[in-house]
Amino acid sequence: MDVGLGVVDAHHHVWDLSVRDQDWITGEELAPLRRDFTLADLEPEARAQGVTATVLVQTVTVPEETPELPALAARSELVAGVVGWADLTAPGVADALAGLRELPGGEHPVGIRHQVQGEPDPGWLLRPDVQNGLAAVAEAGLVYDLLVKPHQLAAAVEAVRRLPGCTFVLDHLGKPPIASGELQPWADAVRLLAALPDTVCKLSGMVTEADRSWNVEDLKPYADTVLDAFGPERLMFGSDWPVCRPAATYAEVGAAAGELMAGLSPAERREVFAGTAVRTYGPPLHRNSPCA
Repeated sequence: MDVGLGVVDAHHHVWDLSVRDQDWITGEELAPLRRDFTLADLEPEARAQGVTATVLVQTVTVPEETPELPALAARSELVAGVVGWADLTAPGVADALAGLRELPGGEHPVGIRHQVQGEPDPGWLLRPDVQNGLAAVAEAGLVYDLLVKPHQLAAAVEAVRRLPGCTFVLDHLGKPPIASGELQPWADAVRLLAALPDTVCKLSGMVTEADRSWNVEDLKPYADTVLDAFGPERLMFGSDWPVCRPAATYAEVGAAAGELMAGLSPAERREVFAGTAVRTYGPPLHRNSPCA
């Protein structure tokens, strides 16, 4: 994954189960995740892969978690930005977003996301109250991370169309069905999203969607699709650590991403592994990024 100057990991998590349960960690397959994962655990793994800056992303849809994340970032030499959660449907969402700036580490919030993947309504993003919330995110100068499944991509495309000027980041390629090897209709939907301005995609989460005996060739059709659709200047690397761990180590995720992007020029690789994240998430990542 070496790109010469350093890497930005645009997507990882931490949690402390003594502070808050992660109720999505269920079943035997995710059992390795049912323990604490801290920045102290992450740092040696990330540094070993040449990572110089990261974006810490929320995991649960409760208001108590997000204020903790900027405070963690403020104490870290590695975490440069935070993507938190806010109730987009709440009438006071604009005030809640403004309040993030008043918190310890208030310079670190760069984005908001919601676990849309768990919403039963495939058109959740198009609800009037959600649209108002998304507009508030844009007004606050924050990016919106799209955590959706393939059947929700059509609504994501329409949501982006309705909010010109708001930057949307597609997490985990939109969670394509890598284990089954199917490309459609996911690929067509992703291309529609990529055709819109102010959209970016994270090269992340692929190993989680793949069969546990995955290899790089299994991932390649999906990585090639988003690379072709978004281009290197709108594609950013994310480890999705520690969620990746049942399927791959941090080093294995990094090695796979490096191999998938091996055909790019050095300048293009620098975009995927640093430049896109710095441009998208803005000034907080300038502090310790390789593109400063």
